[in-house]
Amino acid sequence: MTNVAEAPTPTRIVFGTDGWRARVADEFTFENVRRCADGVARCVAERGEQAKGVVIAYDRRFASEHFARAAAEVLLAQGIPVAISRTAVPTQMSSFEVVQRGSAAGIVITASHNPWTDNGFKVKSPTGAAAGADMLPIIEAGIADNAGKAIERRPLEDAEAAGLVEWYDPFDGYQRFVRRTLDLDALRDADMSLLVEPLYGSGSGWIPRLLAGGRIRVTEIHNERNPYFGGVNPEPIRPHVDQALAMLAADGYDLGLLLDGDADRAGAADERGTFLHQLQVTGLLMYYLAEHRGLREPVVVSVNNTSTAATLGRHYGIDTHEVAVGFKFIGPKMIETGAMMGAEESGGYGFGMHLPERDGVYADLMLLDLFLRERARGNWPVSRAVVRFHELAGPSFYRRIDVHFDRPSYEGVKRRVLVGLREAPPTALAGEPIVRTQVLDTGDGFKWFLADGSWLLVRASGTEPLVRVYTEAVTPEVRDELVSTGERLVRGG
Repeated sequence: MTNVAEAPTPTRIVFGTDGWRARVADEFTFENVRRCADGVARCVAERGEQAKGVVIAYDRRFASEHFARAAAEVLLAQGIPVAISRTAVPTQMSSFEVVQRGSAAGIVITASHNPWTDNGFKVKSPTGAAAGADMLPIIEAGIADNAGKAIERRPLEDAEAAGLVEWYDPFDGYQRFVRRTLDLDALRDADMSLLVEPLYGSGSGWIPRLLAGGRIRVTEIHNERNPYFGGVNPEPIRPHVDQALAMLAADGYDLGLLLDGDADRAGAADERGTFLHQLQVTGLLMYYLAEHRGLREPVVVSVNNTSTAATLGRHYGIDTHEVAVGFKFIGPKMIETGAMMGAEESGGYGFGMHLPERDGVYADLMLLDLFLRERARGNWPVSRAVVRFHELAGPSFYRRIDVHFDRPSYEGVKRRVLVGLREAPPTALAGEPIVRTQVLDTGDGFKWFLADGSWLLVRASGTEPLVRVYTEAVTPEVRDELVSTGERLVRGG
């Protein structure tokens, strides 16, 4: 007698804070990529925007270019023209191309900073921002409907012969776009030594090319394609960037600029190899726009970002708005309020004069411009400029840890954490009473405040099997105590 295995249950695909991500060859398969592309095609068709076409881009992860072709063939079968990047490019280049072309949507094959085992599927709206509530429910409904169904495809070569496929290189257009708001020639002419760490990702080569031809000395490391990412997560935070930090401390560089695996997140480090955490960078960029560029438009930050934004807002007379985690919330709020900047805790920064979407390359160039302007004021080296910044903005001691769980048990863990902390919340932290509790609008976490402004946030991830614990405190001792308490709360200890 032959045993017949049951047909596998189709994957339930839900978009988290920024797209859908899963383990390659487990849930992230060609079949599921085609299902996602079919959901996008249905959304575009429902809006009657097929003729506007869809932009497709991909990163350097394993087989990303092949997954991109698979997505393209589904769109082409529905008569939707596609523009596909010739090579792996930063995620934000899809946003740039969508805006420049007036496209109906953008698709990016990337898992951003996730472990090397994963890949992902992001969707961009016609504004260039991450697809939000006006698009994602339609896309997700289409994906749920197509489970187990044959999805029509049109061979790429056939569609290309019919004139429905365009291959693009965004560099020249992007460089012209950046020049509208940044003086690249002045940056190129700076007499300084710069270290760039792209973490093997699709941002490799972009900053050196944009700054080529002048006096500035740019050294880029880890710029070859390596889908294993050297064994680290391609996220521009410690410990993943520790090799770059050691080089900064030892080799006489003036500044380090960091990118994540798809280059939509930015980071920085000073000449001593001291990492500037993401919340510091949020404050530094807001300070740069207000102090050095004279801008006073609103700023949008995620709920897990720095309280420094509110402090700077009061100082400069700038409205600050707090939204849920993810640029699918930040981008629309930027557009609604005419914001000059949007920032999330994970190192994603978008700018009103640029794109309502994260751009790590642009953010890094702005940081370079900031520190050059500070040098002209006598605030040099970078470490001194950062000290002067905190004299205005106040202290910010930040830490985030990710408490990992295995994927099969994660939904149960998430329910336990969210229900348990709602029914039996803490009343004190670090020996001090909690003065305010904030339940996140998205229903995935809680934030508690102390009287001195220190805070602790616990939030279940929507894209990975983990619960994140964040804190920002006025001293490193309180920071460390808050993180330890947060981890105990998550683990149920």
